[in-house]
Amino acid sequence: MEKIRISAVSYTNTKPFLYGIQHTDIINQIDLSLDNPSDCAQKLIDDVVDIGLIPVAATLSLPHWEIVSDYCIGAVGPVNSVFIFSNCDIQQVKSLQLDPQSRSSNNLAKVLLKNYWQIQPELITAAPDYAQPADEYTAFVQIGDRTFGKAESYPFVYDLAAEWIKFTGLPFTFAAWIANKSISQSFMNDFNQALQYGLDHRDDLFKEIPMRTDFDIQDYLMKRIDYPLTEAKKQALYLFLKYIKEL
Repeated sequence: MEKIRISAVSYTNTKPFLYGIQHTDIINQIDLSLDNPSDCAQKLIDDVVDIGLIPVAATLSLPHWEIVSDYCIGAVGPVNSVFIFSNCDIQQVKSLQLDPQSRSSNNLAKVLLKNYWQIQPELITAAPDYAQPADEYTAFVQIGDRTFGKAESYPFVYDLAAEWIKFTGLPFTFAAWIANKSISQSFMNDFNQALQYGLDHRDDLFKEIPMRTDFDIQDYLMKRIDYPLTEAKKQALYLFLKYIKEL
């Protein structure tokens, strides 16, 4: 049988999924690559892989896409790894550096700037001083493991999942398992079982991964990331795509 090509994000928030994939028979049915979110999305767009755990904003670049799992990278409160860091109040920000590793979170920031905070700072891509702006009125978007332990370092910190929930009353879906072609139901069933296995064995995962003194990884993977792709998260996903199209 030809193996299903899968790209998954390499961040800590994906480790429960990876644990399930690597400790069940699904690993023998797939070719797995680990990438940052934007590369994961690009591989799916370029048809280098069949399924990707991709930032949901990237679906807008796919001519055809299908959700192939009951699980996602989501949040029902502060996610504690997707931020705008700033030295001034958001209403005073004049420039915002976008995260070079992100699609969805940059777009989430843009949606909130326009519709929630109702401000129009200059948006900077590939800033040479990214994440270390000298200007007091320049803030930056940052996601993933690079944010761990940083929340105490800035006077103004905006958790974008929490801000989205304030704005819409809905949870948020950062990334979902998306295919660029039809996938058999039998594979999807096996895949869901593998992902569930990983979620059910997070205590075993914690014995294998290094802990940090400046960030509570167990709290992050047990409470901050909310993995089931619920109907409310699907509603949020499609609403988010609508807002992106209107930017």
